[in-house]
Amino acid sequence: MEKNAKIYIAGHRAILRHLQAQGFDNFVLRTSKELDLRSQQAVADFFAKEKPEYVFLSAARVGGILANKLHKGTFIYDNLMIQSHVLHEAYKNDVKKLLFLGSSCIYPKLAAQPIKEEYLLTGHLEETNDAYAVAKIAGIQMCKAYREQYGVNFISAMPTNLYGEGDNYDLNASHVLPALLRKFVEAKQNNSPTVEIWGTGTPKREFLNVDDLAEACIFLMQHYNDPEIVNVGTGEDISIKDLAILIKEMVAFEGDLHFDTTKPDGTPRKLLDVSKINALGWKYNISLREGIRQILQTHFQLEPVC
Repeated sequence: MEKNAKIYIAGHRAILRHLQAQGFDNFVLRTSKELDLRSQQAVADFFAKEKPEYVFLSAARVGGILANKLHKGTFIYDNLMIQSHVLHEAYKNDVKKLLFLGSSCIYPKLAAQPIKEEYLLTGHLEETNDAYAVAKIAGIQMCKAYREQYGVNFISAMPTNLYGEGDNYDLNASHVLPALLRKFVEAKQNNSPTVEIWGTGTPKREFLNVDDLAEACIFLMQHYNDPEIVNVGTGEDISIKDLAILIKEMVAFEGDLHFDTTKPDGTPRKLLDVSKINALGWKYNISLREGIRQILQTHFQLEPVC
């Protein structure tokens, strides 16, 4: 991308911050209120008017286990509409390059670990987020199909579980890490005797800071042009129980942990094989402990004890 290239970023404010820090300054931006990506006509009018040269498609309907389970229709519809409209109009308006962000949820529930890119479509999906996963898989296949038929440069990246600035802390809709952070901070403030954690605590998850993802997206836009998907993560994971213990220590919560085993665990383990992107020259920078420290300081105004 040239420094003066016209760039459209759908979602993800972190990408904008990092592009600006690198000297890019020609952006066309719309909030979700200003441009409903689920509307075919609105997206068509936007692309016809603005003619962006590069597109980062990270806008999506996302949520944790509960939200995915309760609102499957919303998740599959919104995500199919968003990505279909943006991808099609990018093709029609001669976008030079587009990066589509999928999710590690696309992989089979019981995939071998760590998960390689070629494991896509080799097994059954996790039941609680299969609607979201199917939508993202459709986006991947749409990028490939448009590449084959129309010769466009559409690439797809699959990030692991994300956290960081701008996260959603709604306990009914958030992912596990922001949910645990809010639970422990509030329990500390209220002197609660326990913190409830969904499931057994045994599933393992990998967590990537959104600032690292932003750097990875820009790196791939600059250096990757292949049709096959590429994983983006840390290559390291932690059990939900150990994550809870880590947060408990950092906020100095002195109560007990209660694991509600009537709640779903989700996928037993979801660790990405990141050897492909590492070989290209990108690796994450922000450790999980440092990322949690930043959130506690900036979002919760709490100084971690360790």
